Amino acid sequence: MEEAKEREKLTLVTRKSCFGLPTSCPNCLPVYLYLKFSKTPFDLAFNLINPDSDQIPYVESGTYVAYNNEKGGVIRSLIEDSFVDLDSQVRGIPEWVSAKAMVDSWLADAILYELWVGSDGSSAHKIYYSDLPWLLGKILYLKQVHVAKQILGVTKDNAERREEEIYRNANDAFSALSTRLGEQAYFFDNRPTSLDAVFLGHALFTLYALPENSMLRSKLLEHDNLVRYTEKHKLELVDSSASSSSGTQSQSDPSSVPRRPSQWSSKPKSKPKREKTEEEKKFRRRAKYFLVTQLIAVLVFLSLLGGSGDAEVELDEDDYE
Repeated sequence: MEEAKEREKLTLVTRKSCFGLPTSCPNCLPVYLYLKFSKTPFDLAFNLINPDSDQIPYVESGTYVAYNNEKGGVIRSLIEDSFVDLDSQVRGIPEWVSAKAMVDSWLADAILYELWVGSDGSSAHKIYYSDLPWLLGKILYLKQVHVAKQILGVTKDNAERREEEIYRNANDAFSALSTRLGEQAYFFDNRPTSLDAVFLGHALFTLYALPENSMLRSKLLEHDNLVRYTEKHKLELVDSSASSSSGTQSQSDPSSVPRRPSQWSSKPKSKPKREKTEEEKKFRRRAKYFLVTQLIAVLVFLSLLGGSGDAEVELDEDDYE
């Protein structure tokens, strides 16, 4: 009984909130929505000093931690570690398995492409690098563009063909999911599963975080029932939480640094500032350490890239102003 009580106290650590979303990171949104669909109580904290960490999002509960880069992701860890399982009744249904695979591969690839390769980089900058010095943010952005191209298999020779494939697969996925959903509230079994959480995360990110001229956005907007589904659940899971101000956002240790409401700046600063002096010093030390390690990593990356003869990253500077 005591263990079950402890497991209710989860903290979800994500990238910051913007674009009117609780977290603007496409990897973090599905985990947030999975916990919301499962009605699992949790606090939300933001990590601002590790923008390119593949451990984010992660969930903490006491001594338990589930990282994004372990066990196939946070949602799978929560299921395997018996925290919350929304898929127990659908896991054996072939149609559910194939639909989930489409979302995890085709739609995830399309978002990765649009965020890092097929856009001007403004969304990526706002989500990941706007809290960093400009030069460091730009270098990290170019580094991530290179990584995204490697993951997607995009080269100078096949760039047009890969772009066509990525958008064709995304369009096929939207069509199949639209047919499967119809006018139901959820994709399967009249109840939410991880498929709903992951698709809804992708759809919210596509509609709200990608630029208005986004090709992926225009393809999603062709399917009215998917858009209605997205807006309905946004109203129930995102907007209602924000308006209730019941505080899903928590102030964790300085490494997470949740962003505070603007009203705080108008409050008297004498006492609160004195109480938080040590905390701020710790955060500044961590931030300096992070900047130094990132600069070293970037220098190593650029030296390795310079020796490979691959000029693609230099050519991509126009993608990010």
